[in-house]
Amino acid sequence: MRETAVAKDLDKTIRKNAKGPARVRGDSSEMQQHRLKDQIEADRYLNSKEAAKSKSLGIRMSKLVPPGAD
Repeated sequence: MRETAVAKDLDKTIRKNAKGPARVRGDSSEMQQHRLKDQIEADRYLNSKEAAKSKSLGIRMSKLVPPGAD
């Protein structure tokens, strides 16, 4: 459950960072954030971990019955 919250926060962070500048310089300081590519890779990694935990493992089982085959 905690990783889901982290993934949602990461999604918000990626969206926020994509709108802003990659590097900011001021008179006395400088700030640089992680590259967008690295942030996207981290998001994919967390999503794959969440998908691996699911009980269905991404496979859906169903019975197909053609019409009139009663």
